Amino acid sequence: MTRVLLIKSSSLGDVIHCLPAVSDLSRAAPGLELDWVIEESLAEIAGLHPAVTRAIPVRLRHWRRHLTAGETWRELGAFRAAIGAAPYDLVIDAQGLIRSAMLGRLAKGVHCGYDRQSVREPPASLFYDRRFEAGVTLHAVERMRRLAAQAAGYEVPAELDYGVVAGSARPAWLDAKPYLVGLHATARADKAWAEANWAELAARAAAKGLALVLPWGSDAERERSLRIAADSAEVVVPPSLGFADLASLFAGAAAVVGVDTGLTHLASAVGAPVVAIYAATWPEFNGVVGPGFVANLGGPGTPPDVDEVWAKALAGLKCGRKTGAWRADLGEPDPELAGRRRFRPSNPRALINRS
Repeated sequence: MTRVLLIKSSSLGDVIHCLPAVSDLSRAAPGLELDWVIEESLAEIAGLHPAVTRAIPVRLRHWRRHLTAGETWRELGAFRAAIGAAPYDLVIDAQGLIRSAMLGRLAKGVHCGYDRQSVREPPASLFYDRRFEAGVTLHAVERMRRLAAQAAGYEVPAELDYGVVAGSARPAWLDAKPYLVGLHATARADKAWAEANWAELAARAAAKGLALVLPWGSDAERERSLRIAADSAEVVVPPSLGFADLASLFAGAAAVVGVDTGLTHLASAVGAPVVAIYAATWPEFNGVVGPGFVANLGGPGTPPDVDEVWAKALAGLKCGRKTGAWRADLGEPDPELAGRRRFRPSNPRALINRS
């Protein structure tokens, strides 16, 4: 095995969850040439892993909205040329959608993906030459590691490693004081943590001698950061940051507190102590995992309060950053989760069923 095409185009959290599978593949096949099909807006994430030879960008959302535009067809032609120039030993679709399976078919090679019981969109399995089981109750990281291992013919390693390389330079806009990072931004309102909670967290951090840095990615998120910062001189609203800059920011943080968002997973991938806040989703399926201190708090309709979050943040402060490989038990979740949906909303029938 010398050339592999990996397809995992989105979303941010799922892309980060795929990084350990990249580490596994590269260790199973030293010198592997690994190309990664990924959304253009997320391609910088693939570049954080040294085993990725080439990130091949796509703009699937844009293409679907502008299907008749000449630019779309020119970009599709360039994409087809990029993945079709030479055959791959394996084409691994870790996305599990009809559109990702169809994109993969533009490449030459043995096409691998989830079997019908494991895939997010069951018809996608019809596009694969080889199909593998990776149960829908498994954590997303473990699902993709098992898929890659079965496709490439190796045992899943006992240790997990994101393989992310984060810079260490302190940004010029941040003074020398130790800091927490607060990740409040989310595309879903039901995942949010109340602004009053963030303001209280800022006050507690200031009393501990810590600044609170509040990154943002949109105008609305920047406005929220500014509102939270209004009552505290110890809250820092940074400039717009790319993924590499954010990874470096997280790596230098005393701890990171974040809602269920891809950036919180990036923080854990670089080894920062992380406290993850869940208000609308089940952390057992997609919770934060990492080599450093990790606390997943809450669940649908039961977000943690400030006392719970601060207690875990204090515990994380004592641990410091940890990087590299570690042993992680990402097997089946608690049986009490039987009947809860693993996928939403493309396959509403993909339920956990232990009977």
